[in-house]
This record gives sequence, C-alpha cells and structure tokens, in this order.
Amino acid sequence: MELKLMMEKLGAPQTHLGLKNMIKEVDEDLDSKLSFREFLLIFRKAAAGELQEDSGLHALARLSEIDVSTEGVKGAKSFFEAKVQAINDASRFEEEIKAEQEEKKKQAEEMKQRKAAFKELQSTFKQ
Repeated sequence: MELKLMMEKLGAPQTHLGLKNMIKEVDEDLDSKLSFREFLLIFRKAAAGELQEDSGLHALARLSEIDVSTEGVKGAKSFFEAKVQAINDASRFEEEIKAEQEEKKKQAEEMKQRKAAFKELQSTFKQ
C-alpha cells in the first residue's frame, strides 16, 4: 500500500499487478515485501542500468533522481525540500478531511444524545 501511495504521489500510478512486479524485481528475501535495503536496491539497479525502461521501478528511480553535478548541492537540497513540501501539503489536506469527518461524528453523537434526553424527558410526562 505504501508503494502504491508513493507512486501515486510521484505522478506514476501503478496497477496492482504492476506493483507486484515492481516488488518482485528487487525482492531478495522473497517475502513479497520491500525492506529498506530492497528499496535502496531500486536506485542501485537504476544507477547500474539494470532496470527495464518500461518498468515501474525505472519510473520511480527517474522521478526521484537529481544530478548533483549539474544542480549542485543547493539544487539537490531544494529539490528534496520541494518534494517534502508537496507531501506535507497532501498530508494537510488529508488532515483537514479527517478533522471534518471527526466533527461530523461529534455532531451526530450530540444529536443522538439530545434525542435520548428528549425521549427520557418525554417519558416522564407520559406517566
């Protein structure tokens, strides 16, 4: 799921089968999961030219690479800061949605409590 979300945020969404093939390409311990070491292997293979041009892993490596020799260290810093900022912006949007959902739940619970209190009060008058 994390790989799927990351690929979507990078602008290169993958199908379920495509994600499985991506994992299979670097899954050294055959657990159908990506460890941090296997994740780093993606970039090692990309640098060595060992990834297929049409693979999702090649797209991942291409979307997250920067040539420090042309951009310089400050350029690389800016590149990664921009990536982090984009992710944070997306997270803020998700947080706003969650806050709205929590507020709706709270309002629904309050309405439920008011109805229960009204019914209880109503029952005292019926007796």
